[in-house]
Amino acid sequence: MKNTLFILMLPLCSFGQFTFVPDDNFEQELINLGVDLIFDDYVETAAIDTITYLYVSGYNIANLTGIEDFVALSELSCANNTLSSLDLSNNSALFEVNCSVNQLISLDVRNGNSQGLLYFTSMNNQMLNCVDVDDVNWANNNWSKDTWTSFSNNCSVSGINNNKGQKKKLIKVLDILGREITPKPNIPLLYIFDDGSVEKKLVVK
Repeated sequence: MKNTLFILMLPLCSFGQFTFVPDDNFEQELINLGVDLIFDDYVETAAIDTITYLYVSGYNIANLTGIEDFVALSELSCANNTLSSLDLSNNSALFEVNCSVNQLISLDVRNGNSQGLLYFTSMNNQMLNCVDVDDVNWANNNWSKDTWTSFSNNCSVSGINNNKGQKKKLIKVLDILGREITPKPNIPLLYIFDDGSVEKKLVVK
């Protein structure tokens, strides 16, 4: 009898699908929002795939892995975190995105619905040279980015082509808060070049 009950219960345990959420701060916010119950790096996919608004700004989140299963997401605000990469290519319902004031190096917004994304800002990401998009013209005309950031259909290829055989010209120097500054020793500085590249330097004297 015990064996029979065990066999019957197995299918019930395998029905739910789960989404991997490795960032503890991100998962904690999902728990605070009531869409996750257990702190275990996973959230039930059925609890997030109908969410349309997600505001997780200012929670020291370094990794938004799991965002790909928020397939109904319309508005995302993840500003003022420590994100280094963000992939929104699976979020085709996006209408508004604010990922400003992070540490982004890689950002992919190729979700097949560029013109549906009416509000986008990636301002104050000092290391973000390029944003992957479906429609470069639409992005240039409608979205907000830093002056050293460019839009491209393929950032990895365009980055290689832009740097090959060309001498870089220094445009400006910024401090870590993004303020233009005259180069000084003993403080970390960001050197912005005309090819879109950024170099972080610290001259010790």
